[in-house]
Amino acid sequence: MTEPPGIRYYDLRQVNGQSTHIDIDKGVIESAGTVFFNKAVIRVLGPKGWGVLQLDNYHHEPGRKFDELLGSALKLATVADDTVNLGEGPRNLRHVPPVKEDCRDVDIEEKAVLLLAIEKAADLPLVTSRRANYLERIENVRFIDSSGSEYLYEICRSGFSVMAVASRNGTVQMGYEPDHTIRGFNLRHREEMGIKAAQTAIALLDAHAAKGGKMHAILDPELAGVFAHEAVGHASEGDLIEEGNSVLKGRIGEKIGDARLTIVDDPSLHEFGFEPVDAEGISADRTEIISAGKVNAFLHNRQTLAAVGNGLAGHARAMPGEPPLVRMSNTFIETGDATDEEIFSECKEGIYLVGSRGGQVDPGRGVFQFNAEYGYLIEHGERTQMVRDVSLSGEILTTLHGISLCGKKRVMHSGYCGKGGQSVPVSDGAPLMFLCDAVVGGSGVD
Repeated sequence: MTEPPGIRYYDLRQVNGQSTHIDIDKGVIESAGTVFFNKAVIRVLGPKGWGVLQLDNYHHEPGRKFDELLGSALKLATVADDTVNLGEGPRNLRHVPPVKEDCRDVDIEEKAVLLLAIEKAADLPLVTSRRANYLERIENVRFIDSSGSEYLYEICRSGFSVMAVASRNGTVQMGYEPDHTIRGFNLRHREEMGIKAAQTAIALLDAHAAKGGKMHAILDPELAGVFAHEAVGHASEGDLIEEGNSVLKGRIGEKIGDARLTIVDDPSLHEFGFEPVDAEGISADRTEIISAGKVNAFLHNRQTLAAVGNGLAGHARAMPGEPPLVRMSNTFIETGDATDEEIFSECKEGIYLVGSRGGQVDPGRGVFQFNAEYGYLIEHGERTQMVRDVSLSGEILTTLHGISLCGKKRVMHSGYCGKGGQSVPVSDGAPLMFLCDAVVGGSGVD
């Protein structure tokens, strides 16, 4: 095959497979079905910039037809102000972990019955509304590029969530429990998830609204993981660094946290954000964004690595049929050496924040605000009264300096992350974490 002149590099990423969903509302199956897809993206790097061709129902045939597609992509190549260059990275297809049960071996009727059982388990007294959904995606990925790399692999991701809403005397509260995996079918014997969602919603009916202010806080692994992902992970993405939209730009080597603090992104971990190779055929492993309290590295695709440096390529990800963006994978705070008892004892008086209900971050300004699912007051080093309507906010750099103790056990949570109109699977996590002088928001009054 002879590619058209003027092409400095090209790659093809084709993804075909199937997606199955089931949605249930108060015992009624609202929708269920399976769709099949076959999408491809051809990228060509011309004399200055990229040309991108997106194709449906693509069938790869090396030869004249493919050369014509490369030529079509080349015609779309942008004329950038600065010539786009590409960095390099390791190329080694990672082993995809085996599934415990293949989702394709379970028909959609059985999946619906099992999901209904989880949703029904949330039908406790005071629960007025319940929802559950299930989603699985089986993707067969082909990647080839002009350097001779070629990878083929299959990966299945599946997951479900259940939500319960409880109501009493005009007070309404919600509990939510998700679970996602790369290990195959995960709906069997999971009724406890529905029960837990309902119990949380019911317990919150009796919780008092939290009082805001500056106080010591303990973050559970879920909320601490969200902090690592949202406040630090996004700020370390190479495209934001290149654009000047990150508070971490220009801070390599700067101490911005306690020496015990290390924050990592690692696409090689067999968690929900695992990738055998990234969307550019690169297989970076562990990247320590913050190492022993200092800014250590950024997350990159090949282009931002060449432009910015200080990090590894291998962090390009994409939905089927979409061009790759710099993205996180499995992002977490490393464990420390503190026991749970030591962390609560050190806190003495404050608040214990549990779970996440979303929030927002501005990596450029370096500020964030996250809503916890609920919390508990800490009095004399002991967890006491449950509270609701509680949040954590502040400046990223100031908050990092406030992290003083990390527990011994890391727990990961999985979900999806949106950026640039694309949503990709990720996981984040942390150990139990002690945060001094946190800015806690609440609607309670004295």
